[in-house]
Amino acid sequence: MIKADSQAFLRDLHELRKIGAFRTGVHRPTYSPQDMESRRWLMRKMEEVGLEASIDGIGNVFGRHRGEGPHLLAGSHIESQNEAGWLDGALGVVGALAMARAGLPVDVCAFADEEGHFEGGFLGSRSIIGELSEEEIDRSRNRTDGTPLREALKAAGLEGLPRTRIDPARYKGFFEMHIEQGTQLEQAGLQIGVVTGIVAIWQWRLVIEGQQDHAGGTTMAERRDAGLTAVRLLAAIDAEFPRFCGERSTWTTGRITLDPGAPSIIPGKADVLFQFRDVSMDRLREMEAGLRRLVQESNRRERCRTELVAVAQATPALCDPATMRALRGAAEALAPGKWQDMPSGAGHDAQYIAKVMPASMLFVPSIGGISHHWAENTSDEDLAMGVSVLVEGARRYLAGSN
Repeated sequence: MIKADSQAFLRDLHELRKIGAFRTGVHRPTYSPQDMESRRWLMRKMEEVGLEASIDGIGNVFGRHRGEGPHLLAGSHIESQNEAGWLDGALGVVGALAMARAGLPVDVCAFADEEGHFEGGFLGSRSIIGELSEEEIDRSRNRTDGTPLREALKAAGLEGLPRTRIDPARYKGFFEMHIEQGTQLEQAGLQIGVVTGIVAIWQWRLVIEGQQDHAGGTTMAERRDAGLTAVRLLAAIDAEFPRFCGERSTWTTGRITLDPGAPSIIPGKADVLFQFRDVSMDRLREMEAGLRRLVQESNRRERCRTELVAVAQATPALCDPATMRALRGAAEALAPGKWQDMPSGAGHDAQYIAKVMPASMLFVPSIGGISHHWAENTSDEDLAMGVSVLVEGARRYLAGSN
């Protein structure tokens, strides 16, 4: 009988939590000694559950099922944000191990750098489907300290290893379990979220040109203050976006850089990193059109001109209907009335794997909605329910039942 061993699953999760422990969370940046220790730990666990374990030249840890298919692919990532939570990513990898332990024909993967410590992000999942070029690896740098990716791979002992490329024909589908990283499930008193789609992130730079000048000698009427123009434009965006955004649309100003950034100098330039997210392409296009109108209005009104520069425009990933039906059936059987459909507001490796095979995601609640922080947590009861639904949903999907 195929059934999750929830106690072994919880033991694995808490064992992995000890590697790179920081307060109640973990600190395992990509290719750090802590990250590489966790990858070696995972390879041992893969062998214990009967998988053939390997690590490739980008850091992907892959456990191949030795038997006949049809096969599933499952996993997530095990590196963390700096001084962050113990479940983000790790839950999906250990959940995939639980699928293998239960006897499902699954290949397990821990994808490298989902958290984006290096420029480009999602290095592992993009590499494994053939979307990461050698030229991009040559260009990529650590976002924090500028270390070239090639140097980091060498220091981690990965230099010269071949990169794994999966054959989509081997797989019937992909499963990834994750914490919600929000409050919807907790507020509704639910235990399971069946993910309907993963948002696309559209990122922009707002580059505002003013005139650098003396903060005391230049009158207010004479000033071309790029900083104030940036603030007014961002306030207008925040006021206007609710008029045309969706129920789960989000927008964020992640960085504002003023040049020269001195207290007694009027900023001559402002560089703003701005993004919005939604699961609907139509809604994303509406938000882009609204952003362009607001920039145009700012340029009509202000003495400083703003240039809108597109940085990244991804495509939303809709989850596969058949996998969703299987997960819904499992959720209703094991947690009747305690689950719901919901979109993912964060990006995940699943959105890249969905380009080459049917993909699905399952959420469990996040206490207080906290994630990317060491206080991130989920109750053992909800974690155990999540892995039980994951295993049962995968079983139903392979059997072709709901």
